[in-house]
Amino acid sequence: MAHYDLTLPVSEEAVRRLRVNDTVTLQRTLYGIRDATQIAMFDKGRVTRFDLAGHAVIHTAPNVKKVAPSTEHPTGYAPVCIGTTTSMRMERFTDPLLRLGVRIIVGKGGLGPDSLAAFRELGGAYLAIIGGTAALETTWIEAIEDVDLDDLNPESLWRFRIRDFGPLLVAMDSHGGSLYEAVDHAARDRRDAALAAMNVRR
Repeated sequence: MAHYDLTLPVSEEAVRRLRVNDTVTLQRTLYGIRDATQIAMFDKGRVTRFDLAGHAVIHTAPNVKKVAPSTEHPTGYAPVCIGTTTSMRMERFTDPLLRLGVRIIVGKGGLGPDSLAAFRELGGAYLAIIGGTAALETTWIEAIEDVDLDDLNPESLWRFRIRDFGPLLVAMDSHGGSLYEAVDHAARDRRDAALAAMNVRR
């Protein structure tokens, strides 16, 4: 296990160094994205003005408030609570995201085999956040620097300026490693052993 401090954007080579159970702290830029954002982009053909190549996205629809634009709040939005939502329902968007150049997805609960295949083919990784940490995550966000597709608010495409976002756990890597698959297999093995000990036939 190793720890990596990554300043976005990053190269494919940098992401392919990551392995399951490594930890990562992200610096500089993080994009917030969610279901409606990706439906608009990949199902309805909307194009963002942001260049996502080499960047990380986080599955979120942040709680923000409108404020007067300032140096601190250049977009007129201030972060209130920026938590992470469950990733699995966005499984089908991993491949198209990576084809836009996204290298890292940050989320909760993991992704499935199609995402794992995309990470292997295109060079990506999934960094896990546990539930209930929204207040902490918000402290890692310095400002909302920009926003696109804002008619979808709060499921806009957000650009956050971050500092020391993490450490986060590498839960899926570009080498076929998945913490979720490993936990599932271990749980099934324990269940089978318990049933056998009780002479229960399946």
